[in-house]
Amino acid sequence: MKKTSTRLADGRELLYYDSHHTPRATTDHRPLGPPVATTSEIRQDPLLGDSVAIASHRQGRTYLPPADECPLCPSRDGRLSEIPADDYDVVVFENRFPSLAGPTGRCEVVCFTSDHDASFADLDEDRAALVLDVWRDRTAELAGLRQVEQVFCFENRGAEIGVTLGHPHGQIYAYPFVTPRTAQMLRSAAEHRERTGRNLFDDVVAREVAEGSRVVVDAAHWVAFVPHAARWPYEVHLHPRRRVPDLRGLDDAARAEFPGVYLELLKRFDRLFGEGQAPTPYVSAWHQAPVRAAGRAGFGLHLELFTIRRAIGKLKHLAGSESGMSVFINDVPPETAARRLREAASA
Repeated sequence: MKKTSTRLADGRELLYYDSHHTPRATTDHRPLGPPVATTSEIRQDPLLGDSVAIASHRQGRTYLPPADECPLCPSRDGRLSEIPADDYDVVVFENRFPSLAGPTGRCEVVCFTSDHDASFADLDEDRAALVLDVWRDRTAELAGLRQVEQVFCFENRGAEIGVTLGHPHGQIYAYPFVTPRTAQMLRSAAEHRERTGRNLFDDVVAREVAEGSRVVVDAAHWVAFVPHAARWPYEVHLHPRRRVPDLRGLDDAARAEFPGVYLELLKRFDRLFGEGQAPTPYVSAWHQAPVRAAGRAGFGLHLELFTIRRAIGKLKHLAGSESGMSVFINDVPPETAARRLREAASA
């Protein structure tokens, strides 16, 4: 992997990640002024203790532009975009409309391919491996920033999820706090350790493998399963068999096997609802240990992949119980979801 750092016309950082040693000397010729003034502010909920980002400047961000105006496509044929080069493998740049910036963290965009009409599932294994290397590199660099407490790599796909740009891309949030969901996992892991003397993440994976009914992919270095108490209609958790706290800890064997396993899972999601259906909308989220929090060593890196589509033409909306009380009601039994995902395997 070759990494080349440059600056956009407004001073934001952009990084090219190439599989080969491709020269990168392009300049952003757009007449951009200074970066959009951010009003990002972190406020604390006094009842729940949660941190909330207030970012009103994001109201003006680009929203579902036509393909010929996509800011994530390469700069070609006289049209200038966020990426000055006329082609690329993987690109990372600072978000022009960040939810977090400066002392409140950092937000980055990760473009997986220059092909506007592709998706992550369309990538070959070499490109998927490069994306994994990019996630690992960004995790290492962002974790080194003084204000960052947690690094979150994720992808939202589909207008139903709320995506505002159709080009295949993901994002990375570097939070200045430990997120509520991760904090709860750490508390549960600490309580489990005190009660049993064992690691919670290890026990969860061992239980799913032993029961077997919810396992979707059982590989040498990764295991994917629908969790016992799945919140979403189709939800898969992907764990490395050798527990590590974050992406930086993956060994060579796990890194080599990941592309094939992950691409297979994405393809199964797209086959869930049959031929002729629109691509399955999903969220793919890496859960990594906080940078400095107590209990970090016992945390288990894993990826959570889920869709809000529960049937053809039907979406799972967060209604009163979910939005008001954080109590999920799932219409699809986890065992049924796992069976359907197994049946959606490649021929």
